[in-house]
Amino acid sequence: MATRSDEPAGARVRVQYEAYPYPARNPKDEARRLILGSPSHLWELNHYVFAGRRDFSKPFRALIAGGGTGDGLVMLAQQLADIGCPAELDYLDLSTAARGVAESRANARGLGNIRFHTLSLLDLADAGLGPFDYIDCCGVLHHLEDPLAGLNALSSVLADDGGLGVMVYGALGRTGVYPVQEMLRLLLGDEDPAARVRLARRLLDRLPPTNWLRCNPHLADHVTGGDAGLYDLLLHSRDRAYLVPEIAELATAAGMRITAFIEPARYDPAAYLPDPALLERLAGLGWLGRCAFAELLAGNLRKHIFYLVKEGNPGPWVAAPDDLSAVPVFKDPAEDGLRSQIRPGAALTATFDGVRFRLPLPPLAAAMLARIDGERSLREIHEDLRAANPGLDEAAFFEQFGRLFAVLNGLGALYLRYPVSERSATDTDE
Repeated sequence: MATRSDEPAGARVRVQYEAYPYPARNPKDEARRLILGSPSHLWELNHYVFAGRRDFSKPFRALIAGGGTGDGLVMLAQQLADIGCPAELDYLDLSTAARGVAESRANARGLGNIRFHTLSLLDLADAGLGPFDYIDCCGVLHHLEDPLAGLNALSSVLADDGGLGVMVYGALGRTGVYPVQEMLRLLLGDEDPAARVRLARRLLDRLPPTNWLRCNPHLADHVTGGDAGLYDLLLHSRDRAYLVPEIAELATAAGMRITAFIEPARYDPAAYLPDPALLERLAGLGWLGRCAFAELLAGNLRKHIFYLVKEGNPGPWVAAPDDLSAVPVFKDPAEDGLRSQIRPGAALTATFDGVRFRLPLPPLAAAMLARIDGERSLREIHEDLRAANPGLDEAAFFEQFGRLFAVLNGLGALYLRYPVSERSATDTDE
């Protein structure tokens, strides 16, 4: 397929994803692993949109808007199926090639709770879909000519008490991308997608060591990986990147509010600055102001993942570790690697894109982690621990668990959910 430089950007986007469905996925791999990520992990979205209190024994409707080759779709559909939720999912994408991969992946898992549409999210108002309890829009808004129009279209089919999980590009972590994109526009003519990739690789091989993209270590997976990733990074006909305040402005303009950025620790200046005098000066900024400061400080956020609810949604939206009926649940059930790092009195270390965090843990961290299985409530964990620690009253337990939760939730590893029986009458009545 040839594409001309004077074609509308939307047409070139369609050509790109027909030639290079993104991300590159092989449906045969579904037999050996489920890709977990953000946004739209079931327990993560429940934590940040429904305060951990969504009743998944009742029908749940989700939209995967611009679903690509299906990572978010397959993850969420499989997780809903695993807990027996009577869910319905609608997938839409402009690319028939990407849709084909997503359908093959869903079929490989026997997921029959999905309807597939070849459709732009901008056409949702006329599609007769919705309302939805949850919408995933990962890596789409930043490719639209008018991102606000896209967000408004999504909001129009979102239930009043529902939420969105969104990913857009981060400006600072993509340092170097846009000058190379501009160079390629100057070099390219009417080449087809494969020829464009070859030319891009020739240019990459000859970039001088002073080039900003060559100096940026956080995009190596796109630069050195497959053709689909390289095309998406450097040859996309339309993309933009955001700073935190720009995301806040976009959300406000759409009548929405941000409930969380993922992972929370990366948006906390205290994770980078072990200096009380500096942190004291940031105390008056407010949460979004501190998130914006942390982005400037880290300089490596190549994408922003966040959750949104409608401005009129009274909440609560985010679960808090202050109720013994809550059940702590790991994002990845196989957390043996994390547990093995925990020693009494030790700190947990984690590295995100070159930044190393050292996070102190409470004395009972290892004992608490050993008892978190996704089924036991904090009440059960407290009672079990109190047998060996008679002085561990409720206040002392919450003090220690709160510190542990702040660390693990900050790293995107631990969330809270509530059993259906613990939901209030106002929550269960619909």
